[in-house]
Formats: sequence, C-alpha cells, structure tokens
Amino acid sequence: MDKLVIQSFEKNDFAKENTDKRFTAPINPESFSKSYKIGLDKRKGHGNNGTNAQYISTEPEELKLDFILDGTGTMQGYLEEYKKMTVHNQLNKFLSCAYNMDGDIHRPRFLKIKWGRDIDFQCLLSNVDINFTLFDTAGDPLRVKITATFLSYKTAQERLQGSRVQSPDLSHYQKVKQGDRLDLLSYDIYNDTAYFLQVAKINGLTSPRNIPAGLNLYFPPFDKGNNN
Repeated sequence: MDKLVIQSFEKNDFAKENTDKRFTAPINPESFSKSYKIGLDKRKGHGNNGTNAQYISTEPEELKLDFILDGTGTMQGYLEEYKKMTVHNQLNKFLSCAYNMDGDIHRPRFLKIKWGRDIDFQCLLSNVDINFTLFDTAGDPLRVKITATFLSYKTAQERLQGSRVQSPDLSHYQKVKQGDRLDLLSYDIYNDTAYFLQVAKINGLTSPRNIPAGLNLYFPPFDKGNNN
C-alpha cells in the first residue's frame, strides 16, 4: 500500500515542491478524520428564549491524522530508511517539513497531503500533539504518537471561484457562453425566470433569445415585489 506523503512548498501556488523537506509516513496513519464547520451567529435578542441562528461563514475544512513513529525496529511494514533513524530524528524530519518556520518566507511552509484516492489536501499545519509512549532503559523515547490537524488552504482566487455567490440582492456580471439562454441565466441569479426581459432591456439587447457569446451581461438587484 502507498504511504502517506506530506509535500512542502514555499509558495501558495503549490507549483514547486521542496523535495528535501518531503515527509513520508514510515507507517500509514492509524486513522484520519475530516471536520466541516459552519460559523453561526447564535446570539439571542433581549428577553428571547430561543434564537434564529444566522449564517456567518463556512469554515475551512480540517484533516486530522494519527500516526506512529517507532524506534524499536519491530513494526511490520515500517519504511527501511526510518529504521536506521532514532525517534528524535524521525520526529525532527516531520517537524522540518510541516511545523518549523522557513527563514526565507518567514512562516511555516504550505503543505499538500496525499494518500490513496481519498486524500489530496492543500493545507497548513494548525496543531500537532506529540505523545511519547515507549522508552528504553536509559529513558530515551522509542515510540511517539503524533496527532496532527491540518487546515485546508485556498488562495483568494480559489475561494472566490469556489463560492460563486449568487445573491439576488447583489449586482452580478456574467460572460455569456455559446448556447446560454437569458431566462436560465436569470434563474441562476434570481431563482426566477421572470426578470429576463428586464435584464435584456438593461443590457440593450434587441432580442433576449440570440445572445452573442462573449458578451458580459449585467444583472442588477431587483425588487422581487415588482417584476414588471
């Protein structure tokens, strides 16, 4: 089975990996979990028993990994190159990849985690817990359990493209593609086809049916109480 890999990047375009900082899990995680959170305003009005929670934002996705670093040499499937390293050196390799501040960019590196078909995750490390669980007679650690939480990272452009906010209370501009229909474009914006004639008029279209591809249409906010 392929091992989990954490790639390390100086820039947030994730174009050029620093392969010297790559960390390959010597044995695959015991488990992983994903967390999705929605920010809500739960404040109650004075004298109210309940609350009408208001949406604020969708929080970045979190990925939580649990994996082991071992220095006993007894774990089946453990990468050979790590068997020659102390637990401290294995741990430092992980921290150098994901946690330590890079002096050139004055911050920890941007990361991409890959494992099988389920994980291909652009992120930053947000938290790591290190638990030493086994020791030799001299008190040196022989096994470490790492619990690491990574926060999804997207550039401002990716966030804008991903959200594609379409509120009827906002002005919108949309470029026409071949085969687009004005009534369907209006429905995408207003959840109603009734405004397409007004949109045609505002944009100076002589016909709402044959719209030239490449035209940048303006969709203004409308009062839904009046669609004439």
